[in-house]
Amino acid sequence: MIPRDVAIVAFAQTVHRRRTDDLSEVEMLMPVLHEVLGETGLKAGDIGFTCSGSSDYLAGRAFSFTMALDGVGAWPPIAESHVEMDGAWALYEAWVKLLTGEADTALVYAYGKSSPGPLRDVLTRQLDPYYLAPLWPDSVSLAALQAQALIDAGDTDEPRLAAIAARSRASAEDNPHAQLRGPRPRGDLLVHPLRTGDCPPIGDGAAAVVLAAGDRARELCDRPAWLRGIDHRIEPHGLGVRDLTDSPSTRLAAQRAGAFDRPVDTAELHAPFTSQEVVLRKALRLDDRVRVNPSGGALAANPVMAAGLIRLGEAAAAIHRGASDRALAHATSGPCLQQNLVAVLEGEPRAAR
Repeated sequence: MIPRDVAIVAFAQTVHRRRTDDLSEVEMLMPVLHEVLGETGLKAGDIGFTCSGSSDYLAGRAFSFTMALDGVGAWPPIAESHVEMDGAWALYEAWVKLLTGEADTALVYAYGKSSPGPLRDVLTRQLDPYYLAPLWPDSVSLAALQAQALIDAGDTDEPRLAAIAARSRASAEDNPHAQLRGPRPRGDLLVHPLRTGDCPPIGDGAAAVVLAAGDRARELCDRPAWLRGIDHRIEPHGLGVRDLTDSPSTRLAAQRAGAFDRPVDTAELHAPFTSQEVVLRKALRLDDRVRVNPSGGALAANPVMAAGLIRLGEAAAAIHRGASDRALAHATSGPCLQQNLVAVLEGEPRAAR
């Protein structure tokens, strides 16, 4: 197989909202798909491969992703796939498809409506079904265990967690798509030591990107965001056998993606809780010279099943507009950073443009 360069050439997302009772998943998704295709001038029939990420648990019905295909248009017939994961993993599948040469362009989209049900309880279904799930430890309680472990280890404290929340939401002031923007109080204690300000907002949203290979990417975008490396790894399913203050899977994924080969200037981290940014910064060896979550990150908007894809999209968009030359994007899924994906994106040298 001849190696191919693959790039993100377009990115679009919804304005993320607490509730979208007036919209179905298809109605929420269609404007995003029209926007991302419009950025490239492509039509649905021009796309070689389509891949989506979503969760039937959020939708409350089996095979819910098939209904979302109404927003894409399945006629003429399309080459299509789906992952029951965050859309970042759908992007990974599309990247592999383009590397094989089976397609030159790909449309990747993801969506999630968390508002209809109790999200903290729904996410409990990700846990080990024999030992953990029957105890119903919700997602915030598990994140609080991780935060307390970090405090006990001396890796952080509550004022530093508050500073992460303040910085993230201040950064989101310039992001018109963010659900929470601007300075906010740290809030009431939710599950010790986490306060409401340490936790992500619950909301609905969708996102989409277009990938293209080689010269096709240069035709569709003035400054493509080239995917120089991407990898994903997973921690053990049992929380009791993990060190919650560290993320070996993130470190390994970053190493295999080439994140440590040269410095990055921007990092979009999928850290739904302030304490998780502490873990990721350490695993990814990020210092204060790196701009972390200039979009506001998941603390500003966290549409489940789309938030990881948004991190890749935001990193790519920073390269498109010249705000970054080499960016790192991270996505996670599962409790306490269980599954982690890391991608490295680069713009072409400015002298060559």
